[in-house]
Amino acid sequence: MSEPNDIPKQATLISEGVRYGILSAAQVLDEHLARVDEREGEIHAFNLVLADEARERAAEIDSMVADGLNPGPLAGVPVALKDNMCTRGIPTTCSSKILGDWKPPYDATVVTRLRDAGAVVIGKTNLDEFAMGSSTENSAFGPTKNPHDTSRVPGGSSGGSAAAVAAEFASVSLGSDTGGSIRQPAALCGTVGVKPTYGAVSRLGLIAFGSSLDQIGPFAHTVDDAALTLEVISGHDPADSTSIERPPLELRSKLLMGAAGLRVGRITDLPSGASPDVQARLDEAFEALAAAGAEIVDVECPAFGYGLTAYYLIAPAEASSNLARFDGVRFGSRVTAPDTNQMYMATRTDGFGAEVKRRIMLGTYALSAGYQEAYYGRAQKVRRLIANDFAAAYAKADVLLTPASPTVAFEVGDKASDPLAMYLCDTYTIPSNLSGDPGMSVPFGTGDGGLPVGVQVLAPALEDHTMFRAAAELERYMQTQQEGSIQ
Repeated sequence: MSEPNDIPKQATLISEGVRYGILSAAQVLDEHLARVDEREGEIHAFNLVLADEARERAAEIDSMVADGLNPGPLAGVPVALKDNMCTRGIPTTCSSKILGDWKPPYDATVVTRLRDAGAVVIGKTNLDEFAMGSSTENSAFGPTKNPHDTSRVPGGSSGGSAAAVAAEFASVSLGSDTGGSIRQPAALCGTVGVKPTYGAVSRLGLIAFGSSLDQIGPFAHTVDDAALTLEVISGHDPADSTSIERPPLELRSKLLMGAAGLRVGRITDLPSGASPDVQARLDEAFEALAAAGAEIVDVECPAFGYGLTAYYLIAPAEASSNLARFDGVRFGSRVTAPDTNQMYMATRTDGFGAEVKRRIMLGTYALSAGYQEAYYGRAQKVRRLIANDFAAAYAKADVLLTPASPTVAFEVGDKASDPLAMYLCDTYTIPSNLSGDPGMSVPFGTGDGGLPVGVQVLAPALEDHTMFRAAAELERYMQTQQEGSIQ
């Protein structure tokens, strides 16, 4: 059996080692839990660490291997779950006071599929309350810190999931992406982060923020690990009305195809705002793909810059509807009051944080009588324009490249008092949520302060495999650069 320091961090290697008896699931888990014990106090990636449950699960995996059985493609892989995904009998809080210690009576579909694939759930990760934020500072449990520099944010809203992978607390993790909540923290923490095509992954058991926007996806150390995880959790779910009636995504078989023949789009009217260090990495990414045989083509997306405006009407409107269920009656916390209406008000006043209240109020106003068509209706028309512009761009290009985040990780507290500055963090990620197309962030070197930079790869709906093909080529380029610098 291998020594602990021989345990790889990649999910593909861990699973292979466990299935062939080279590693034990218990050994892998202990190594990851040791890292949690060492650094979780300063990073706060988790709301809940499930050490005992994980050890029982690891023992089951090892027993299956000993009996000659194959536990699955994620055998023994430690996985962290964003704390807005239902886990049966285990608290699911959305990092909100209003849910208290609510324990769902069922597992989210993605949780079931991970366990069926042999994964070991190691804990529930911190997030911006109800997934509303870009820094993981809007949490009732306190902020998460960036493992690369704990004076910086990890991004959000899935900052805990990104930090858990970056700190090697988990080999892979799941987050949700409504306007960039996987890709932006992936960029800031230096991990791979994927938002698949809307409907490719079941949302059953994901506590809703914006139902027409939300999508679950993985964080991982490598493109291959992300592909493996997404293959496991994707595929039709008849219990989710938004689930596409298609088999699981086929991704890993495309990773070695290279970039030759790919048409890579450069958006000439992309909104400004990227810092010089991020822009330099994006330019280098275009050069890397061109050198690998891709054709760089200029495309236009005139409505791209209106994504932020449309999103902050559509998403809050959907949130206003979805969060109406948290009323102190059926589940979660309740503040006692003389009558029902006062109880509603007192419960929500006490239970929701400032950012959640801000978005509920904005969304309720946008849907109110006399204003719905002027605000929500027009925002939906802009959404259609964005989708049309993407479709025209994809007629000329197979994939598009943009920054994933305008800057590297900013300091904790730097944008906390300025909501607009925080919202601008999602400038480059929001449009693909509005169109339903897939997008992913790939680590691509460093920027100011030696902090990670992510390049975003976008592709048409259901062309996730093409997106992964381009991402794998970018990853190979970075590996070559790193190997050259070591020599």
